[in-house]
Order: sequence, then C-alpha cells, then structure tokens
Amino acid sequence: MNFFLCLAYLFFIGSTFGWVLELFFRKFFSGTNPEHKWINPGFCVGPYVPLYGFGLCILYLLALLGEHWNVHTAGGRILLFAAMALSMTVIEYIAGIVSLKMLHVRLWDYSRRWGNIQGLICPLFSFFWAVISAVYYFCVHPHILEALRWLSENLAFSFVIGFFFGVFTIDVVYSAHLVSKLRQFADEHDVVIRVERLKSQVQKRQEELRERKNFLFPLRTARPLPELLKEAHESWEERRHEKRM
Repeated sequence: MNFFLCLAYLFFIGSTFGWVLELFFRKFFSGTNPEHKWINPGFCVGPYVPLYGFGLCILYLLALLGEHWNVHTAGGRILLFAAMALSMTVIEYIAGIVSLKMLHVRLWDYSRRWGNIQGLICPLFSFFWAVISAVYYFCVHPHILEALRWLSENLAFSFVIGFFFGVFTIDVVYSAHLVSKLRQFADEHDVVIRVERLKSQVQKRQEELRERKNFLFPLRTARPLPELLKEAHESWEERRHEKRM
C-alpha cells in the first residue's frame, strides 16, 4: 500500500483520538479550566488535534525501526521508548514555540510544572509521553498494523480519509483566519492569548448572560470577537491586580 496513504490514515486516527484525550484531560485535570467545563481543545473547530496526528505517525515509524533493529531486550525497548518520548516532546515544543512566538497564542501552559521550558514542555509530561509510547508499542501498534492491512484490502475507505482531509483543510483555513485576529489583538495590547482560558471565560460570560453556547465554535457569539477579547483581557488584568494586592 502507498506509504503516504498509510501516514494519512495514521494522521486521521491520531488527530481524532488525540482530540478525545485532550477533551477529557481539559475537562477533569486542566488547571486552566477550574470550572471543569467541556471545552473544544486545540485551535481547530472540528474533532481533531493535529499534534497527535503527527505524533502517531512518528510513533509508528519509530516502532517500525525498532522492529527492523530487532529491539527485544529490556534495555533496547527502554531506549526505544525514550526516543519516542523525546520525539513527542520535540513535536510538542515546536508546535508550542511556533504558536507562542509567531502567533502570540498559548495553547497549553506548563509554567507551574517543575523543570518546564517556557511553559511548553516539562519532565512530567515527557514522562507521560514515555508511558504513552510504551502503551502504544505493546497495545496499539499491533492493531495499527492490522488496520493498515485491512486498509490495503479495502482501498475504498481512502475516500473517507480524503473527505477528512478536505474538511480538515477548510477548518485550518478558517482557524488560521481566527488566530490572525487573536494575534492582532495580542500585538496591539502586548499580551499572549491563552486560548483555553479565553474559551472558558467566554463560556462563563455566556452563562451569565444566558446566551446560547456553541461547543464547536466557542468564540462565535452574538458579540464581535474584539469585544470578547477586550472583556477577557480586562478580567485577566483585574485578577492579576487582585493577586498583587
């Protein structure tokens, strides 16, 4: 089967399941969501997080290399999982630094974690990546291989993948336009927009005003985006001032 089609299939699976993972993590464990609201994770509208799509492709390729090198000893597998964790950490850092430095948008924040670098990566989550890598290698990778065999025998399913990437491309264009507005506001006020906190703030305000909430389009409300950003920024500045008092 075409190698590119395999990676496209893996990107589709990883992005979708990664979105589900992030959805539950932000609901129950995220410190920037103290009200524990259901928040659409990431910067895209649809149910996918591209970082996990790229991550699954990397894990798959490294697992194949491990099999090629016949890594079956405990030490060899530990090195493999360390390489997987390092790769995922690098992907996470690159995605975070691009959004932070180029777009002035912060999609996650590890600033309170020990040993963090710019709040984008930290040892704790690198350890989690290692655990996830081990789980992937032992529990998921064999099924991935079976799924790829099934795909090679049912190439008509590639239409679904093509449809996914068509919708995904439209979504990225729309989300990029939205992020450009966030960046413009961030440049004007010399701030970094914390997307998750912004979405939580908007939901809270909608509940106070009894406005209809939109899970997939949390920043699309009856009020214009600049007004939402200004209101959220004033609220954050007020909280920061109260903490200093």
